Amino acid sequence: MLNGGYEYAAIIGRKWDGEKLLLHLAGAYPHSTAEAWQQKLDNGEVTLDGVAASGRERMTAGQRLVWKRPPWVEAETPQDFAVLWEDRHLLAVNKPSGLPTLPGGGYMENTLLRLVQKQRPEANPVHRLGRATSGIVLFAKTAEAAANLFANWNTARVQKIYRALAQGVAEQDEYEIVTPIGLVPHPRIGKVWAASGGGKASKSLAKVILRGAGTTTFEVSLKSGRPHQIRIHLASIGHPLVGDPLYGFTGEPLENLPGLPGDGGYLLHAQFLRFEHPISGEQIDLEAALPPGF
Repeated sequence: MLNGGYEYAAIIGRKWDGEKLLLHLAGAYPHSTAEAWQQKLDNGEVTLDGVAASGRERMTAGQRLVWKRPPWVEAETPQDFAVLWEDRHLLAVNKPSGLPTLPGGGYMENTLLRLVQKQRPEANPVHRLGRATSGIVLFAKTAEAAANLFANWNTARVQKIYRALAQGVAEQDEYEIVTPIGLVPHPRIGKVWAASGGGKASKSLAKVILRGAGTTTFEVSLKSGRPHQIRIHLASIGHPLVGDPLYGFTGEPLENLPGLPGDGGYLLHAQFLRFEHPISGEQIDLEAALPPGF
């Protein structure tokens, strides 16, 4: 079934001033080749300041660049989610693995956001989980609740605990991981979040729950909120997630198997969430049952 298509928009920055449009599209958005971008241009899908572009234009800083992507058939995703807790301000659900939280990466309608808003149009997620990550996603249903939660989400006032199945048998029972996380080159999408000496400060606490035959099950508490933090941090101490197609034993992207951030195959579950209700101040403790595999 076709979705409704999507409009991607950007404002041309000063560093692109004077650059040829086709070169910019092919360089800045490498998911399509220059030939593929030229076809989109020829189809009338790309505009500059509302005027259909040919690709030969020299861009000017401040112009509005729009790609009107035609409707497409999305890949199938799980469509069921469990409501864990709800009141008039908040909604907490248990997201299944394989369902994107937000539109992107080829998904528009087959996302948790769209599925939830069909029943509760006012609900918007306070945070996101990766497509392959399962577990608790918290939605705000009022502006007041959203503002409070956004302000406190990456502070000690919100406790987030995950369960992760990792490669290798851990030598220690607990790890404090402070590997910086930043953007590094990726051969297929330009850049990706990974372990980086020049990245932003990050902190996770990983506790061993179970040692298996060549694997370790960790309970991980997040003390910061970087993209793909648990996948990167466990990999950086030599324990990448079992089946992770992107990160190797250093927390950097694999060289010989360049997976994408949204690719699945691993087990990571947002199991516990504790926070103060943004309106009433009461303590809320949420738990999402572990999926099969743990």
